Amino acid sequence: MKSVFSSLCLILVFSGHNLSKAQNETTEDYVTQTLKYDNYTYKSNIRTVQFHQVGFEYLAPIIDLNGAEQLELNFDDLDGEHKQYSIAFVYCNADWSPSNLMVSEYLEGYYEINLNNNFSYSMNTFQKYTYYNIIFPLNNVRFTKSGNYIVYVYENGDRQNLVLSRRFMVYDNKAKIEASVRQPIAGEKQFNQQQVDFKVTGVNYVLNNPYKDLHVVIMQNHRWDNAVMDIKPTFLSGNSVEYSLIDACIFNGGNEFRYFDIRSTRFLTERVKELYRDKSYRMHAVVINEENKKNKPYLFYNDINGEYLIRNTETTGHPDTEADYVEVHFFIPYPEPEPKGNFYILGRLTDWRMNANSKMTYNEKRYGYETSLYLKQGYYNYMFVLSGDDYKGGDHTIIDGSYFDTENEYDILVYHRQFGTYHDQLIAHKRFSSFKR
Repeated sequence: MKSVFSSLCLILVFSGHNLSKAQNETTEDYVTQTLKYDNYTYKSNIRTVQFHQVGFEYLAPIIDLNGAEQLELNFDDLDGEHKQYSIAFVYCNADWSPSNLMVSEYLEGYYEINLNNNFSYSMNTFQKYTYYNIIFPLNNVRFTKSGNYIVYVYENGDRQNLVLSRRFMVYDNKAKIEASVRQPIAGEKQFNQQQVDFKVTGVNYVLNNPYKDLHVVIMQNHRWDNAVMDIKPTFLSGNSVEYSLIDACIFNGGNEFRYFDIRSTRFLTERVKELYRDKSYRMHAVVINEENKKNKPYLFYNDINGEYLIRNTETTGHPDTEADYVEVHFFIPYPEPEPKGNFYILGRLTDWRMNANSKMTYNEKRYGYETSLYLKQGYYNYMFVLSGDDYKGGDHTIIDGSYFDTENEYDILVYHRQFGTYHDQLIAHKRFSSFKR
């Protein structure tokens, strides 16, 4: 992690003009009303969903069962009205399937929380929206088991009327993790990929039957789309389990994330070449034409590993309610349409999802791929990925290249199911960076 910005307080303010509601789009994300045990948005009027540890906007939603950390969930409703939203929780297994535990077995206090008083209206913005915010655990809501959880938001007391769902993890450190990132041994991989080696040691805790009951997950930059799951050990030594030289633990190094700055709508900021309002007063920002970095030398610069920060440099108030929305236009030259699939914009700005909202289209007159996203003012990281039938997830090396030297953040999560129990404890968590400069 390269830098951490402090969290901003929530204030109650009055809303501005409503010149535009949510973008008129149809994607697979906005059709289903079945709860997905994943990071998902079910309604097109819901934007800028942020979920992180309180005080640390970059950190993944992972907290200590016995610690004082809290999680903060906030989002905008572009309809700009006050609605009856509530949240509830589901406990999941290590593979994110719902567990067989009853709510009373993993939660103390209220089983749901109403957001009736946790909202503010936008102020001095052309795009009218309502900002909702909730922090938990609270005195009247406490998690009693470590493991995987889903928090989901629903409307009007109807749990079938889903709004959004997000994953989070609660750990109880009963084991110690030693980890490192090194170059893979063979071939070209040593120059463009990163291998994670690690050892898990029980601390006054016996790691029984690790080949069957121990489940390990490695995340790169808080992403689930390329996470490695259910890795098998390579060596056992007493109460320690080693994972070394495993091909499944090799990640593309990638490149430092691309970025743009739309904190201002009055002045051209970094990597923005044009600002204008259309006839409906919607603000547009045109990002400078991109370049293919695949065959260029690696260049280090500080990024925020695919995250974004909501900021507005033109107000002294709170950007959560005073930042406006901007239609951001992207273009990257490409000699002809790619036959292997479609290009997408990937990052927290698109919820790390490849769908109709993040998909780019080929412009034959401009000889390149283009799209636009309706985003709240702030500072954003992103990358381009190619996805098709031949890819699991997206291939970001086609345009951005891949380098061992790239800084990436990794999280290792170790789950264990004790004999005679029917839930997966999260017994260890380790966060570390590949940065060694």
